Amino acid sequence: MLIGVPTEIKNHEYRVGITPTGARELIQHGHQVLVQHDCGMGIGTDDQQYTRAGASIAHSAREIFEQAQLIVKVKEPQANECEMLQPGQLLLTYLHLAPDPKQAELLIQSRVSAIAYETITDDKGTLPLLTPMSEVAGRLSIQEGAHCLEKAQGGAGILLGGVPGVAPADVCIIGGGVVGSNAAHIAIGMGANVTILDRSLPRLAQLEERYPGRLQTLYSTTDSIEHCIKKADLVIGAVLVPGATAPKLLTRNMLSLMKPGSVVVDVAIDQGGCFETSYPTTHQNPTYVVDNIIHYCVANMPGAVARTATFALTNATLPYVLTLANHGLDALKQDKHLMAGLNIHSGMITCQAVATALNRTYVNPMSALDTVRSA
Repeated sequence: MLIGVPTEIKNHEYRVGITPTGARELIQHGHQVLVQHDCGMGIGTDDQQYTRAGASIAHSAREIFEQAQLIVKVKEPQANECEMLQPGQLLLTYLHLAPDPKQAELLIQSRVSAIAYETITDDKGTLPLLTPMSEVAGRLSIQEGAHCLEKAQGGAGILLGGVPGVAPADVCIIGGGVVGSNAAHIAIGMGANVTILDRSLPRLAQLEERYPGRLQTLYSTTDSIEHCIKKADLVIGAVLVPGATAPKLLTRNMLSLMKPGSVVVDVAIDQGGCFETSYPTTHQNPTYVVDNIIHYCVANMPGAVARTATFALTNATLPYVLTLANHGLDALKQDKHLMAGLNIHSGMITCQAVATALNRTYVNPMSALDTVRSA
C-alpha cells in the first residue's frame, strides 16, 4: 500500500504523522511511503533521513492526496485538505468531529474512510492513541498555566510553587483521567497546592494513594467545583467523553467567583471545551480575557512540544498504521477496537457519539462497510 504523510498546516503545528523510523518499518513490510518535502523539519528530521529510510519525497500536498491509499496525519484535515481527499482513501488522524460540523460535512462529501485516533479503544477500556497526547497536554497545561499567571502575561503575578514565607498557588483540576493526573503530577512537582475533582471514587482513591498527603480530592459536583474555583489561581479543564462534545462544567456566571487575574486552561477544547466561555485559540494567539479571567484554549497544545509529542504519538500509532497498510478496511472487521475508530465511511457517520452531537443519522460501522462492499 502507498502511505502518504503530508506536512501539517494548522497554526504552529509541527508534529508529523510518521517518523523516518516508522517509514523504515512500513517499507520493510513491503509498503511504500511518500512524505511531503520538509514535513519533519519541525521535529528535527529532514528529507535525507526519510530517503535513507526508503521513503519518497513529494513536493506538494496535492501529490500526497492524489496518490496515497492511506493518509496518516496528526491534526484534523483543514478545509483545503478535505477538498483534495479521494473517494475510497483511508485517513488516519485526530478528527474531533463532535464540535466541528463543517469538517464532518466535508469528510462526508469526500467519501473517504476516516479513522480517528481519539476513538480507537483497547481491551483495558482506554483510548491508546489519545493517551500519549493527553499525557503531553496534561503536563503542558501546568507549564502554560504557570506562564499565564505571570504579570506580563496579564495574570495575577503568582509563582506556582511560592517561596519560603509566601504561599504557593492553588491549582484546581477538573477531571482525574489521563490529562488530570498528568497535570497533577507536574503541579505537585512545582510545589503548588493541588485539588483534583472527579466522579469516580476509585479513581480519586488511586490518586490519593499515588500522592499521599500531597493533593486533595473532591467528588465532582457543581457545589464542589464552585468551592474549588473560588480559591484557585489556576483551573485546568480535563474532562473527556470519548467522541462526544465535552460537558460545560464551568459556566460564565461561575467566573465571577474567581479571583481577577487567575487562569483557566481548557484541555478539552478539541472536543468543544468544558468551560462555557471557551473557544479555540492558537499558539500564535493563545489567550484571551473574559471577566478578568485569563483563558488558554489552544486546540493543538502538544504541538508546542512537537518533537516530544511526535515520538510519543508515533510510538503508539505505528502498529495501527501497519495493520491498516497490511489489511486495508478488512483490518477493521478483524479488530473491534480499530473499528471503534471509524467515524465516517463512504458518506456515512459511523460513530454514535459524533452522530448524536451533530444530530445526524448514525450507521453501524459494520453495516456501512458491508453496504459499500455489496453495492
